[in-house]
Amino acid sequence: KLKIKIPESPGMDTFSCTQAAHNGEIDFALMLGGNLYSASPDLNWTADAIGNIGFTTFISTTLNLGHIHGHGKNTLILPVRVRDEEKQATSQESMFNYVRLSAGGFDAPATDLPSESELFVHCGKELFSESPLPWSQLGEHHKVRELIAETVPNMQALAQLDGGNEFTIPGRIKHVPEFNTENGKGNLAILEAPDVRPQDGYFNLMTMRSEGQFNSIIYEEEDIYRSVDHRLVVFMNPQDIAENHFGAGDSVWVESEIGKMQVELVEAPIRAGNVAMYYPEANAIVPGKLDPQSLTPVFKRVAVRIFKD
Repeated sequence: KLKIKIPESPGMDTFSCTQAAHNGEIDFALMLGGNLYSASPDLNWTADAIGNIGFTTFISTTLNLGHIHGHGKNTLILPVRVRDEEKQATSQESMFNYVRLSAGGFDAPATDLPSESELFVHCGKELFSESPLPWSQLGEHHKVRELIAETVPNMQALAQLDGGNEFTIPGRIKHVPEFNTENGKGNLAILEAPDVRPQDGYFNLMTMRSEGQFNSIIYEEEDIYRSVDHRLVVFMNPQDIAENHFGAGDSVWVESEIGKMQVELVEAPIRAGNVAMYYPEANAIVPGKLDPQSLTPVFKRVAVRIFKD
């Protein structure tokens, strides 16, 4: 429909982009929402990498640490409305896989605060006029939904969403055991589990979120699920605490190959040999190493030493 040729060459994942920035290969970066700085491993390295970019633009609903530590040599912050403050209904996929309307309607901090889509429509009209997209129409959200319905496979029902016809995306829910494989079945593989036991004197550190946060946004310091009132803690098995002559409540250092943090030791029902800290704070000591297949950083297994002064 749009007569746009999609590039077939391999793209770059998030970490690859950060590596390219560290090498001085990126001149401009547009940060659409999120907090790339806090969500990345090795925060000092990440700050240096993003700091190499000539110009960074943030489109953000709220200030975060990325605006302070993860910006380029020149930067522009463009505030926008959150979804509940949208002037028009937007679409969302619920946790139960239903695509439905989100009505918005809450008061924004300022009446002239734009939405994300308004900014892109304005830029599109300035840069491309009306080709290949009808930018002058795309300020209306229902027109965007109609365009998605025409161009994205399995999203035809989005065009009728304004009538209240919520739907599930085909293939997302498996009511029958049919799979997109050569034999139409779900094929299981038997893998040999790697030996992930920590070396003597080390622990495996995993990072995790609390009840009072959403992604890298911290709403509450307290975690009511784990009965702690702040986030600068390390959770440890009672046996490990005793064997290392620690005590619950001790101030300890957690040190990885790239740095160390001083935190409070908390007794927890975690497997011996393993410890846990909160994301994103612990990203300061998570090295920038990736799993070779998923290209996911090692947020769930970092070799650390733990000691007191």
